[in-house]
Amino acid sequence: MQIAIIGAGLAGLSAANALVTAGHTVGLFDKARGPGGRMSTRRTETERGLAFFDHGAQYFTARDPGFAAEVARWEAAGSAARWPAAGEGAWVGTPGMNAIIKGLAADHAVQWNCRIESLSREGALWRLKHADGTETADAVIVAVPAEQVADLVAAHRGEWAELAQATRSQPCWTVMAAFGSRVDFAGDCLRTEGAIGWAARNSAKPGRTGPESWVVQGSPAWSTEHLEDDAETVIALLLAELAAALGCELPETIAVQAHRWRYAMSGSAGRTAVWDGSLGLGLCGDWLVGPRIESAWVSGRALAGLVLAG
Repeated sequence: MQIAIIGAGLAGLSAANALVTAGHTVGLFDKARGPGGRMSTRRTETERGLAFFDHGAQYFTARDPGFAAEVARWEAAGSAARWPAAGEGAWVGTPGMNAIIKGLAADHAVQWNCRIESLSREGALWRLKHADGTETADAVIVAVPAEQVADLVAAHRGEWAELAQATRSQPCWTVMAAFGSRVDFAGDCLRTEGAIGWAARNSAKPGRTGPESWVVQGSPAWSTEHLEDDAETVIALLLAELAAALGCELPETIAVQAHRWRYAMSGSAGRTAVWDGSLGLGLCGDWLVGPRIESAWVSGRALAGLVLAG
């Protein structure tokens, strides 16, 4: 079959790998400018060179045997490494979290900066509309956050749209700060301290280079409360929280910025993947399973299995 996958994150790419291996032709479409999504890495020029920030997912674990085998392949390829500072079994992409998505996407035909606006059924084919025209496919996989699912599938499987609408993500404000000298704190990670849900010395992760760099993420509750604040306000508040939590004065910042994730931590619909073989339409993503990177991969691979099973 010719299969279109909307969303080239880990779920969509996991499904694509399995389907291509089985002999299907796959095209992926993603509204982002390039690979990364919630596994993005940002780089910023500073007076001390490039600073790098994993401003989405900070690390991942591998409990599912299939995913653990996949991670072992990433490690062998140099795109993943263990990060003990985050806990036993923690992994990160190297030299940035987005290295994993970049590596997977390189093996597929991905149209970046391509937002699929609607899906329509024409005879035995699906038609996917985007700003520059249309695409056709025998089957469609929707691998986007829950909040973006309903508009695509409501006309075809209303109960799937309702499932997605009932499974909401939590937001997250993230501050990225590079400093002129080392922050005077013995550890490299901080969890759940007041407004902070997570903070880490990003420059201490395996394979990182550049100046002292920290990522500070607001807790879900704090980020919800301050969701519509401007970036400057969020930066000031979270850096003050970081200094208080670490118990030290922060060095001079040489670069700082903030990013608002409206859909940061997925919910859980209690499913793995859903597939309607008569329509040739399916859903996958971490929101079906739970808020972990591994969940996205497991969901995509599970949906591919349902497609291949007929």
